[in-house]
Amino acid sequence: MALAMFAALPLGLLIVWLSQGIQRRLGKKHIKAKVDSASRLQEYLLGMREIKAYNLSGERFVRLKEAFKRLKKESIRIEGLIGPILMVAIAILRSGMTFMIFTGTYLLAGGQLTLPVFLLFLLMGNRVFEPLTVALVNYAELNYSVLSSERIMEIRREKPLPGEKNAPPGAGIVFQDVTFAYNSAEVIRNVSFSIPEKSITALVGPSGSGKSTITRLIARFWDVRNGKILMDNEDIREIDPEKLLSRISMVFQDVYLFRDTIRNNIRVGKMNATQEEIEWAAKQACCHEFITALPQGYDTPVGEGGCTLSGGEKQRISIARALLKDAPIVLLDEATASLDPENEVQVQKAINALVSRKTVVIIAHRLKTIKEADNIIVLDEGRVAEQGTHEALLKNRGLYRNLWDLQQESAGWTMTA
Repeated sequence: MALAMFAALPLGLLIVWLSQGIQRRLGKKHIKAKVDSASRLQEYLLGMREIKAYNLSGERFVRLKEAFKRLKKESIRIEGLIGPILMVAIAILRSGMTFMIFTGTYLLAGGQLTLPVFLLFLLMGNRVFEPLTVALVNYAELNYSVLSSERIMEIRREKPLPGEKNAPPGAGIVFQDVTFAYNSAEVIRNVSFSIPEKSITALVGPSGSGKSTITRLIARFWDVRNGKILMDNEDIREIDPEKLLSRISMVFQDVYLFRDTIRNNIRVGKMNATQEEIEWAAKQACCHEFITALPQGYDTPVGEGGCTLSGGEKQRISIARALLKDAPIVLLDEATASLDPENEVQVQKAINALVSRKTVVIIAHRLKTIKEADNIIVLDEGRVAEQGTHEALLKNRGLYRNLWDLQQESAGWTMTA
């Protein structure tokens, strides 16, 4: 009776096992479609203003519509193919109950089985096949989940950036024949220069000349392809990445605030900071007044990315973070480029408080803001075209002089009918 009950179990398990290959292929396509549709939905929500401005909302946003169509197609395909295979396996598994009844009836008629034992097996059969059916369904779902876990494990297997040394006490930076490329496109080519400790160095040049890439290489967001970047005569590739970043504060043009309170967004610079330290940083960054004017003050929540605050307010909170961190190296990537004059004055005051007695690398398109820099490095197509003080570069009549003359001309530009 027991053998008859489980006679069909091997065949059912074999069918499920053989279907694994099909499930993996369909599952990978389905997961890819889910990820793509989620990315498109996020893109749609974040770009809502632009989408409405160009009348692309609803079905007219073709990329989101096509992503959902692909997800629907892959969902139907995986359910339409794997579902029937699973149902067949379950039907074959449950056929063991039929085999057991036929076998029991035959044995009962032949006097080889008593009625109580037969009834006991019938009761056991009803109890046994239900959990086996659930196990088969869960096994198919587990196989699908394995695909997602493989993607997670692939990320976990990525090796961290090498480096074990402590960050050096000094804050001088030297580039030695540095070359860097995104994939195969070189954006920095044999760049060499020095940034003395407690000095202000400005990076200028046309768009795409490699200014932002240099600041990100200093922070070791990526490693150089050739050459070296030295901090106090130590190759930054040999320094522990966490300890290296503890020596650097960054203020970028595009500020990101977390969906949290203003207090906690400032505290990112120093997680154990007291309220007094947070308020000191906010005052230095010229944002204490507007924060205290908010309904909940420092406990006011901000939307994702800081969408409930203006660009100038977000920029000043970002500077407050950097002030609270109090790192010896400060990287500024066009921190005042998109601000109105009133906010620019406030942010400039905050920056002046931030950079005092620091090693500062500042990216600027408005050349008048970096006239007093100790050294101005002019980049062109990933190379150092020239460097020096503002007065020296004007006398050279090179690229910097051309950029300066163009900005002086544009200052007097007016719109005519």
